[in-house]
Amino acid sequence: MIQCPRGTRDFLPDEMEKRRFYEGRLRSVAGNFGFREIETPIFEDAELFILRSGPNVLKELYAFKDKGGRDIALRPEMTAPAIRMFVNGMANEPKPIKIFYFGQCFRYERPQSGRYREFFQFGAELIGSYTPETDAEVISMAAAMIKSFGLKNYKIRIGHIGVLRQRIAEIGVPKENTAEVLQKLDKKLYEEARPLLEGMGVAAEDIDSLFELTETVGGTEVLSKVPGEAGDYLREVVSFLSAYGVDDVEIDLGVVRGLDYYTGMVFEAEAPALGAEKQICGGGSYTLSELFGGEKVFSTGFAVGFDRILLAAEKEGQAYEPKGIDAYVLSVTDDMRLKSAEIVASLRSAGISADIDIMGRKMAKALKYASAARAKYAVIVGAKEMETGSVTLRDMSSGEQKLVKAEDLPSEIAGNRF
Repeated sequence: MIQCPRGTRDFLPDEMEKRRFYEGRLRSVAGNFGFREIETPIFEDAELFILRSGPNVLKELYAFKDKGGRDIALRPEMTAPAIRMFVNGMANEPKPIKIFYFGQCFRYERPQSGRYREFFQFGAELIGSYTPETDAEVISMAAAMIKSFGLKNYKIRIGHIGVLRQRIAEIGVPKENTAEVLQKLDKKLYEEARPLLEGMGVAAEDIDSLFELTETVGGTEVLSKVPGEAGDYLREVVSFLSAYGVDDVEIDLGVVRGLDYYTGMVFEAEAPALGAEKQICGGGSYTLSELFGGEKVFSTGFAVGFDRILLAAEKEGQAYEPKGIDAYVLSVTDDMRLKSAEIVASLRSAGISADIDIMGRKMAKALKYASAARAKYAVIVGAKEMETGSVTLRDMSSGEQKLVKAEDLPSEIAGNRF
């Protein structure tokens, strides 16, 4: 038997309904914040991701040559394609530009709980502004999206990658090695980072101070430890977040992010219910457009790990109940099958979700199928009832039945749907 490739999944109807339901919640929040949807190709020129994606992404890139010999890659994330699209077609539009997207991404990594080689990202970019208000707007939308899933236990951590970049430069790390060092700090791999830094000639006390900086974590009171303009900037971001009603945030200078293009504020959201691999959302401010042939434009964005936030909601005990259909139409006898087809057509025309028995089942088996399909009502079409233009309407939850005129059936069902 041929199985789906490792790290990918099939989604059966119930699971797909659940995913569309929660995807709809994310879309609704994005719309409330004034963001509009875009879509970019699943594959792009590999150079798009090689330019500034960072070492973590590059080693997991699905890259290949197409039939024309061009280097192509499946997208490992969606910020770079969104900014490429902005440069190609939106650069002259009034700023700021607010866009969001949802789609599949691909990384060749070890599959584990909540992590797959084909995964789904819901993300947003606010392009054309570099202000504390911009960053607060984006973080508050991310918080609203997390809340829309009903998560009760989550934490938002905010940092500033500029602080670490400046400190790394001050202690003598060559610019070309910055991304590698940040990668180790991102994963808190201090035992690997130390010999790496020592090999670059960095003094032991400077290494210790760098590690100590990444451990600067706490409430807004630790902002006093954030040096220079970055500290002032983060204080303004936190003030605007408070105005938006987002107060429960943590300052963490150890938030690095795995992508190499972040330049300023960075943030992550985590759900403790997921255990060690608890990140569900992350983002920050960056500039990318100049790498893709455009003018330098400041942006702030984030992505929600859709699979992981669904898993977090599940682990917190949230259950999604599939909706089922409004009505299931069945015939008592074969001579009523055409009339049943007319009735199901009238229901569908009235906007009522309805199915019909096309297997010629006996009454008991047809009702059993209606129950399995989670039908709210069974519409039983019998010859005797049709003599008066009526059908039997059965409430599948209570078992109660009543005669209803066929022409009144759509209004009868619609009036009891909600």
